[in-house]
Amino acid sequence: VQLQASGGGLVQPGGSLTLTCTGSGRRFGGYSVGWFRQAPGRYREFLGSVTWSGGSVYYEDRVKGRFTISRDNLKNTVYLQMNGLKPEDSAVYYCAAGPDRHTLDYWGHGTLVTVSS
Repeated sequence: VQLQASGGGLVQPGGSLTLTCTGSGRRFGGYSVGWFRQAPGRYREFLGSVTWSGGSVYYEDRVKGRFTISRDNLKNTVYLQMNGLKPEDSAVYYCAAGPDRHTLDYWGHGTLVTVSS
C-alpha cells in the first residue's frame, strides 16, 4: 500500500481547505485510513479516521465539528475537509492506512498546511 497526501497550502484564518489522500495497492480499499498532523516542535497528533467502507468515522475532540473525513473507494481516495481553520492548525498533515485506526502501518508523505493572514 502506498499513500500520498496532497492539497495543502496557505489559507487565511477562518478559511477552509480539503486535503486528499490517494492510495494504491490491492489492500487500500479494505483498510481504515487515518489523518495525523505534526507541527514544528510538537508531537504528531491523531485527528481521526474512517473505516474501509466509509460507514464509520472517528474524530478526536480537537477537530470534531470542524473537520470531516470521507472516502471514495472507486477513486482510492480519502478526504479531510477542514473548516474554520486556525493558526494552530498549521502543520504537516499525513494520512496512514491499516486494518483499523489503532493499527495504521502504511504512511505517505505529508502535505503542509499554513494558516496565516
